[in-house]
Amino acid sequence: MKTIFIVDDNTINLHTAKEVLSDQYKVITLSSASIMFEFLENVVPDLILLDIIMPELDGFGALKRLRADKRHEMIPVIFLTSKSDADTEALGFEMGVVDFIHKPFSPPVLLNRIKTHLNIDGLIRERTKKLVEQAEELLLLKNGLVFTMADLVENRDNNTGGHVDRTAMYMKLLIDEMHEQGIYDEEMEGWNIESVVSSARLHDVGKIAIADSILNKPAKLTSEEYEIMKTHSMEGARIIDNAIGRTGSAEFLHNARTIALYHHERWDGTGYPHGLKGTEIPLLGRMMAVVDVYDAIVSARSYKEQLPNDTAIFIIGQESGKHFEPIIAKTFIEAIGKYYSTDAANSNMELNPNYRNK
Repeated sequence: MKTIFIVDDNTINLHTAKEVLSDQYKVITLSSASIMFEFLENVVPDLILLDIIMPELDGFGALKRLRADKRHEMIPVIFLTSKSDADTEALGFEMGVVDFIHKPFSPPVLLNRIKTHLNIDGLIRERTKKLVEQAEELLLLKNGLVFTMADLVENRDNNTGGHVDRTAMYMKLLIDEMHEQGIYDEEMEGWNIESVVSSARLHDVGKIAIADSILNKPAKLTSEEYEIMKTHSMEGARIIDNAIGRTGSAEFLHNARTIALYHHERWDGTGYPHGLKGTEIPLLGRMMAVVDVYDAIVSARSYKEQLPNDTAIFIIGQESGKHFEPIIAKTFIEAIGKYYSTDAANSNMELNPNYRNK
């Protein structure tokens, strides 16, 4: 049985409404908005009938408070009122009320209006649930495709085991710290963080096009081989462009393209493939540059030893203003410092137990 709150300081109105509705609904009568909010801590109704003119907190004030609370913002509210002017109704609808019932109300009108709105609300909730389920299925499919593509690259590259997962984690740490400090808030407004982090996994997807003899060479590349290796950023953009062309303009693919194409550009303009400088480089590219280099430093490769965290942090700091944007380099260093504690004896990185859980 659906639950209805009736909120009115007039006991006659409460009694009349309850008498009309109690055969079909569980009705809770409340004499003020303050009492209603007390009940809302334990009971969530399917609909609220709310008087406009009440002492202390009127209907408009109560509605504003309801809509500001994530727990209660979706509860449909019908105003009970003896006022029938257009301005009152316009304001009510603008604030999110679903209907007005004028007092003194007709029992059949009251009953039918409530049936109609509860039916509509039920239909909306059912369709919303289906849309959420479909969105979750698409997200799983999208993430599955991203992981598969990233795995294809990583399985070919014997030098970068776990690089994809680690860089995705570091990207999340950097984004969280930037949000906490309010850095680039306007540029990052509306970002789907999960999508951005997932798309970071495709930053090296262009390595699919690089020959094994170069990709897995256990020694330093020659200048000619290095030039070929550098083409992986353009190849990555081409591969993702093809995917966008076949699947549509999915946000995560556009993010992945930006990251793949620009993560080897340098703040001082000496990077590749386009030699962009400063803020000419898209924000995602500037962020991925720090993340990618950090993991490369602290990871062992067939052609280099693993370096300690302190050394990586020192190098990131030294390259601030040259390879990396200074504010992003500084923020990343702070994020790593919060996430990891460093054993001074051997410079092994361990999770910081005091790091905020995210």
